[in-house]
Amino acid sequence: MAGGAAERSENGLMDAGAGTGTVRLDVWLDVACLFPTRSQAKAACEGGKVDVNGARAKAHREIREGDRVALPGPGGTRRELVVRGLAERSIPKAEARKLYEDVTPPPSPEVAEARRLDRMLAPRGEAGRPDRRERRERRRLKGW
Repeated sequence: MAGGAAERSENGLMDAGAGTGTVRLDVWLDVACLFPTRSQAKAACEGGKVDVNGARAKAHREIREGDRVALPGPGGTRRELVVRGLAERSIPKAEARKLYEDVTPPPSPEVAEARRLDRMLAPRGEAGRPDRRERRERRRLKGW
């Protein structure tokens, strides 16, 4: 793969002292456990959801340590990450978290309070499938 000049340790991490190593963006997003699969990471990149250093990035883009990656977060927010390490192969999740630093600014107090109120006032889901009595009641109301 890319980054042949950099040496890799036995766990798949790139050695920072071995030159300028690069890794494909979609592979890094998968290995860093930011997306469940490489295919989903690739789809997010191709859909314009992922930025690298302020510009839209394709899945085949090579990233380096120090690059800033912005990707979708929960609730329509954007996560800002700084690449701190590179890896091409799957590694334990604890080590994968060390591949990036999350520099996303915290939400303002007003936004945090609005989210809390939304969660409190959101309608609760039903308890599951209707039982026989509820099914018969629904049929009767529909006129079946």
